[in-house]
Amino acid sequence: MRGKIALELNAHTFPQPGEQRGIEHTGVIDLMTHDARTGEVELVMFEPRAWDGGEEQLFQLQEKMNAYLSFALDGEFAETYPQLAGQPLRVVLRCLDVPPPEAVEFLAAVREQIAFQEIDLEVRYRGDEIEGR
Repeated sequence: MRGKIALELNAHTFPQPGEQRGIEHTGVIDLMTHDARTGEVELVMFEPRAWDGGEEQLFQLQEKMNAYLSFALDGEFAETYPQLAGQPLRVVLRCLDVPPPEAVEFLAAVREQIAFQEIDLEVRYRGDEIEGR
């Protein structure tokens, strides 16, 4: 991870039990990283629970995504981190496994819309790490 600064935690760790992070905690940016080499900033959200396919979990994902995008687009990010304003930005969802079809559909629609703002969206799941991707 040379050249990459984790502003909170290592990007490969999930919240510990009892920590107030994860998609159910919409008012928290779970993790922000900045790669000094590329300038890229990642706003990372965690889903440490298994996907249950339920409406509540999908609603929590939508609310967390709205909070992250509001932080990125409404000036709070630039005000809080002026040295990072204008850098390439990516929102990352880290989860245990592949999200259910409803979440994938939602994430695809978000990705398409935020691309107009030059923000990328990526989903990483624990299987990626195990397979070495």
